[in-house]
Amino acid sequence: MTARTTARTTKMGMGIVAALLAASVYGVGYWMGHRQAPANADHEAAAQARKPLFYRNPMGLPDTSPTPKKDAMGMDYIPVYAGEQPDEAPGATQQIKISTDKVQKLGVRTEAVQRKVLDRTLRAAGRVELDERRVYTIAAKFEGYVEKLHVNATGQAVRQGQTLFEVYSPELVSAQREYLLANQALKDASADNLPGLQPGMQQLADAGLARLKNWDISPEQLAQIKAAAAAGQTRRTLSVSSPVGGVVTEKKAVQGMRFAPGEVLYQVADLSTVWVMAEVFEQDIRWVKTGSRAKVHLSAYPDNVFEGPVTTIYPTLKAETRTVAVRIELSNPGGRLKPGMFAQVELGNATPRDMTLAVPISAVIDSGTRQIVLVQRGEGRYEPREVRLGVRNDKDVEVLSGVQDGEAVVVSANFLIDAESNLKAAISGFGHAAVGHHAQGKVEAIDAANKELSISHGPVASLHWPGMTMDFKVANEALLQGLQPGSAISFEFVERGPGEWVITAVQPTAHAGH
Repeated sequence: MTARTTARTTKMGMGIVAALLAASVYGVGYWMGHRQAPANADHEAAAQARKPLFYRNPMGLPDTSPTPKKDAMGMDYIPVYAGEQPDEAPGATQQIKISTDKVQKLGVRTEAVQRKVLDRTLRAAGRVELDERRVYTIAAKFEGYVEKLHVNATGQAVRQGQTLFEVYSPELVSAQREYLLANQALKDASADNLPGLQPGMQQLADAGLARLKNWDISPEQLAQIKAAAAAGQTRRTLSVSSPVGGVVTEKKAVQGMRFAPGEVLYQVADLSTVWVMAEVFEQDIRWVKTGSRAKVHLSAYPDNVFEGPVTTIYPTLKAETRTVAVRIELSNPGGRLKPGMFAQVELGNATPRDMTLAVPISAVIDSGTRQIVLVQRGEGRYEPREVRLGVRNDKDVEVLSGVQDGEAVVVSANFLIDAESNLKAAISGFGHAAVGHHAQGKVEAIDAANKELSISHGPVASLHWPGMTMDFKVANEALLQGLQPGSAISFEFVERGPGEWVITAVQPTAHAGH
């Protein structure tokens, strides 16, 4: 074989090897490409699934962003991914989380919202007063003098028709004489057979008798005047009697005094029925109806309860006390109820109310401006709900809006009472009762008056915080004892409110952890 032939053969062999190597590389590349394609697709799907829903403020403030950003301190907003914090998504209702053991230790108890009939019972202060319809005044319609008193003391009991006093009146005597003369002239005209004079004399006699009747002279006394006139006499005095049985509540008559027409001389009250005037507050008057039954308690008779109907709700409000007077009528056999007595009144509904949603009163947290209940959303999960309340009784309160029938609400949760008795702090403290954060740092400054510490701390992994210097509140003053600027500490803190971080435990350490 020549050298040229050998060279050609060698060159062809190298070409074949190169072709085989190229084919092998292509095959391996094709196989690797097909093998890696599913892995790359899974990676892209995972990356797509981990796309942040939004970004939240690193300091816990209620501020979110759809894109990455930094806060005023230069800290990055924390991404929130699907499935990580569903309760903190924008627009979602914030829920409170607490561990099961905490629930048991703190004595959390719940009850279901139920439909009930709430019978409202109002309590009001009252007083016993006279029944105005049974009060009578005695006043003469003519001028005269008190000749003699038969009832001479206030508070004296009198019978109907009993003589109170005797009066002398020149007008009364004059009217009797006119009647006497007319009656005598009528008799003379009849005796002398003068029929033309009889009608005129009869009219004069009737006019004199009518004058006496107009002065409220009783039929019995008119009969006596007629009898005296028939005998040719007049009565000097006239007896005035009580028109009703009762008690003398006012006596102005004095023996020998002169009185004018219409002047009140006696007042007599029938105490067989009395009124109790109860003062009901303005916000409660809508629950009082005429016809409803009332219970009256008196200090004088602690073992007795007096009952009667509400007869009148007065149409005016007393501006000084912001109350409306409500009148209750009570029978008073034996006169046990004395006008002026103090009374405690219980007012019930006139008619049964409809079924309404109600929760125990202990379930409501009242800040003064709004009312909140905690609705159980699962094991250790609670949702604050603002509610609108209606009528209440001793145990339950009507809920007009905010909860639904069958939902469970917290009725016993003493852990909601925090040091400041602040609703916002209580709810926030409840939400973070089981979430504590740990850090190490150095005390920079102490503000004992405001119970604050300025701390230069290291990173906080649970909050994704870098090291920085910031102010913290302390849960109580005892945590400040033994601390001074420069002290190295390890501490635990919680978020009591948005952006409000409170130290709950502190422990001095050898070195500050930065």
